[in-house]
Amino acid sequence: MNERHAKILELINEHKKVEVTTLSNLLGVSQVTIRKDLIKLEENGMIIREHGFATINDSDDIKIRLSNNYEIKQKIANRAAESVSNGETIMIESGSSCALLALQIAKTKKDITLITNSAFIADYVRKVNNIKIILLGGEYQIESQVMVGPITRKCAETFFVDKLFIGTDGFSKESGFTGNDYMRAETVSDMAKQANNVIVVTDSIKFSQKGVVSLIDTNKISAVFTDSKIPNHIEKFLIDNNINVVTI
Repeated sequence: MNERHAKILELINEHKKVEVTTLSNLLGVSQVTIRKDLIKLEENGMIIREHGFATINDSDDIKIRLSNNYEIKQKIANRAAESVSNGETIMIESGSSCALLALQIAKTKKDITLITNSAFIADYVRKVNNIKIILLGGEYQIESQVMVGPITRKCAETFFVDKLFIGTDGFSKESGFTGNDYMRAETVSDMAKQANNVIVVTDSIKFSQKGVVSLIDTNKISAVFTDSKIPNHIEKFLIDNNINVVTI
């Protein structure tokens, strides 16, 4: 994805529906160029093209979720990767921010062992030579490309790590971090038992949403990496609960 593609995705995410002529004017390129960009993004499943405009694809497909707030997620991933040391063994759960984090760690660190339940993440980083990947088994969820269930729990119980990185679908002060899928939430809970520190990596918009199931309690989180648009009262609440909040 080039810089213009990322900007197009940012504009479509912000406005939900954007005309080709508007994108052409805002980015200073021809409509022909914009149409070629939109075709490429549609082929990757990130957008939906209609006659004269484009909208974001809202599917749970992990490749599509990567397109939402891509630039912000990449900056968050870059910052979170700095918390990992060379030679470390880490766990990373599924999600778009986690995928970008895994790739950044693979590119910038040496002799990393990555344990994940995400088939997408395993494939996403497989071409980087200096990382060892351990993919946990389990029931395969097709859209999100993630392993869940009792087999995943049994596989996770084999390992003990210092850091587990997870994403989230939402948050509230009463419920803690929340998700939209019960089986994935159960898997996060199982993996968290094998880690000294559970670290949330997410864009700030999730703090204005609430998932349908409990993901993990606030008091089990060590750190949160997010962007500066996190609501002030939420940031204060997390800090008051002894969570290290790192914003970009």
